[in-house]
Amino acid sequence: MAAPETIDLLVVGAAELATPTGVRPRGGAELGAIQVVARGALAIHAGRILAVGAEPELVQRFKALRVLDARGGTLVPGFVDAHTHPVFAGTREEEFELRTRGQTYLEIAQAGGGILSSVRGVRAATREQLLELLLLRLERFLALGTTTIEAKSGYGLTLEDELKCLEVIAEANRRQVVECVPTFLGAHDVPAEYKGQRAAYVELVCEEMLPRVAERGLARYCDAFTEAHTFDLADTRRLFARARELGLGLRMHADQLTDLGGAELAAELGAASADHLEHVSPRGIQALARAGVVPVLCPVVPLFLRQEREAPARRMIEAGLAPALSTDFNPGSCYLQSMPEALAWGALRYRLSAAECLTAGTLNAACSLGRGHELGTLESGKRADVIVLDHPNHKHLVYELGRNAVRAVIARGRVVVVNGPSERGPRDA
Repeated sequence: MAAPETIDLLVVGAAELATPTGVRPRGGAELGAIQVVARGALAIHAGRILAVGAEPELVQRFKALRVLDARGGTLVPGFVDAHTHPVFAGTREEEFELRTRGQTYLEIAQAGGGILSSVRGVRAATREQLLELLLLRLERFLALGTTTIEAKSGYGLTLEDELKCLEVIAEANRRQVVECVPTFLGAHDVPAEYKGQRAAYVELVCEEMLPRVAERGLARYCDAFTEAHTFDLADTRRLFARARELGLGLRMHADQLTDLGGAELAAELGAASADHLEHVSPRGIQALARAGVVPVLCPVVPLFLRQEREAPARRMIEAGLAPALSTDFNPGSCYLQSMPEALAWGALRYRLSAAECLTAGTLNAACSLGRGHELGTLESGKRADVIVLDHPNHKHLVYELGRNAVRAVIARGRVVVVNGPSERGPRDA
């Protein structure tokens, strides 16, 4: 018998390993088709998953420098949060209070609050202050099992301040293990100094901001908040044409507050994602399905904004779409960093199964970011981003609310987080 192969890390002791599979987004009936391995184990070496299988088999095949005991928990891929706004200074709890008294998102924005409130905070903050805040938030994402986020700018709205935000994201990528996929969102709102001059601001974004962002390689995607009160379809078409000329991928805030036709435009332009979609039309759903655009749904946002309209997730799935689920972490419309919470609300609000939620929060989200070949599943060859959940099976992921059930996080092949008392968490054997 051959001697066992020496590897960096072996994860054992799990009741279950649950993962979607493949490198493409899963939609329709495939959304819930995950692989479940009873007593599944993982062999990890040089930051990659080397093998996935039954524990007795892997224990025999490999000798590990470190063994992590899952203690009856469940192994799933690291969560991928495909829509976040993590670079900001100052919070907006007063707006939350105003909404409890009946004011709407648009009313607050028209009174000078909303996005423009966060713009004032970012403009007043230094790079060092923004970086310190972002690093703290990334620690919290990691403790909750998120190993990759899409990170938007969009609270600067000047060339200098948008670059400042994107530079902070780039520096955060160098300093810690959560991968931040950067998105330029200069078209988040029209800043106060351009009030009544939207066309001039769009010109500024197209001819000054986008070229500098692309030249410096600070973003992979360009996003726009496409609504009648921010940037309409014609504005977005121009912004995105310029972004594509400069080599950036496209993402879009689409049909969140009104049925403007954003989904149809996202499909026409080949966007990687169309996000929110609470007011998407049947035409928009069909267009997204034909174009293969990933709908990134944010189930807690309507709850946070006290809006009754839901994204029609089941209709999207029936049309063959491959949805992702996200927190939409931001200071105004969803101050939430927990992907487990977002997945649970996906089940409660959209009637998704636990397996569908798992795929939506891992593989589909990774694919929307162009990272499906690298992330989002527990398969040989992929980057070893793994969560140990304090759950007897993957169905508890959406069944139980109210606590952090993440026992341990492995990012890029290293154990980087162990939550809870040591006698109840994973241990080295």
